[in-house]
Amino acid sequence: MSNTSSEVHLSPVFKNPSRSATLEQERRLRLLSDADWDIIRLANDPKFSRWLEQIKAIGGCANPVYLSGSTITRDAVTGEVISSYSTATEPGERLAVRCRNRRASVCEPCSRLHAGDTFQLVRAGLSGGKSVPEVVRERPRLFVTLTAPSFGPVHRALDGERCRPRRDAPRCEHGRPLGCGLVHADDDHMVGLPLCADCYDYVGHVLWHAHAGLLWDRFATAVRRHLASVAGIPRLRLGEHLVVSFAKVAEFQKRAAVHFHAVVRLDGPDGPTSPPPAWATAGLLSDAVTHAATTGYVTPPDSDAYGTERLAWGAQFDARPIHSFNSSDGLSDGAVAGYVAKYVSKGAAETGAGLDYRVTSLDDIRAAAVNGHIRALMGTCWRLGGLAELEYLRLHTWAHSLGYRGHILTKSRRYSTTYGALREERADHRRGDTRPVDDSDTVTESNLRYVGSGYTSGAADFAAGIAESHAQSLQLAREAREDAKQWGEWL
Repeated sequence: MSNTSSEVHLSPVFKNPSRSATLEQERRLRLLSDADWDIIRLANDPKFSRWLEQIKAIGGCANPVYLSGSTITRDAVTGEVISSYSTATEPGERLAVRCRNRRASVCEPCSRLHAGDTFQLVRAGLSGGKSVPEVVRERPRLFVTLTAPSFGPVHRALDGERCRPRRDAPRCEHGRPLGCGLVHADDDHMVGLPLCADCYDYVGHVLWHAHAGLLWDRFATAVRRHLASVAGIPRLRLGEHLVVSFAKVAEFQKRAAVHFHAVVRLDGPDGPTSPPPAWATAGLLSDAVTHAATTGYVTPPDSDAYGTERLAWGAQFDARPIHSFNSSDGLSDGAVAGYVAKYVSKGAAETGAGLDYRVTSLDDIRAAAVNGHIRALMGTCWRLGGLAELEYLRLHTWAHSLGYRGHILTKSRRYSTTYGALREERADHRRGDTRPVDDSDTVTESNLRYVGSGYTSGAADFAAGIAESHAQSLQLAREAREDAKQWGEWL
């Protein structure tokens, strides 16, 4: 009887150990998240190792693009097939490629690669390499900073000093103080905000952004005109004597106004392979950029909505010579290239000066996670974008970037290499291809089409791990190079 009773109260776990293990496994499986299930699915896929190779090849890109199809490379003369590729044998019959987004907030691995390409592009125009001769080191070269004008006083971070100290504490017409006795840190949310939003010239700010590209074009033209005038050469014939080459990057300041950093270089009529005339000195170039920065302006169409605006560069202007090697002011070839590359991966959202996506209505602007200053600038874009006389500025389309519609980095054709050439060179290096980038003896027929983008939840975890491992490897390699350099100097 007792045995029967004991048998009745025995748990199934003890009666059947194998069944116990099965139940425990089921319980654990029920606790798995969707990402965990997806990781298990991927790991058990027969082509998992090949998929992992694809993601490693693109550095763990956060939002890859998938292509499907084939490519065939033939000899241009005989038509013989030299190489071919098809995605038919790839996982999912598709190939993952980088999204190539420059913004770190969107894809950090691709932004890191883009910053590296920018560094090489800018440094090649200063030190040579990448099809640019090393003699460019001997050319007159300047690092120029052009800023936007003041649209009203804003809070500032001044390295431990008070923001805007005023003894008499005057107030504006709206009753707000025109001074600020606080000491702001760089990351203080007040830095860049107007002391009085009602006094701030939001219309001027937006219009200046919208015409910043044209203002730069007039600056470059004024530099050439000044050089021609001093040399006594007709402007249209200046190209027979020298060429002004440049590379510039746009940066949003804390006050949400764009300013430009530019490398400006003088070459001979054939570009970097030829020297400029003896009279084209660094001093003359400095005079030319200073004249252009202080005299150039743009006048947008008059309107009853905002009156007459004259848009010019700000008073904060700087032009310093670039040295071939390290110098006391830090303006060496490598330092300037690194400085420019640092900004190309930053989007408007990262600097707090807008959004990285477009808005389609005032409701989008109201819902945006930005401060009141940025929201007011976007709202001004939207209001001005409805004026017929400003339709050409497409302010509705560019409201997310506060009216600025220029590229982050632009360069003149002869300054140095291109992003496309750098990408092609890197691709050739990875596949061990020794053919020149411009191989006119072959023809490639491509039949690739877009079939999707992004990751599943589990795949995203794998890619994030690959990206982190790649970043750590780059950091270790960088530290190793620095250590080797220090040991070399010590020895």
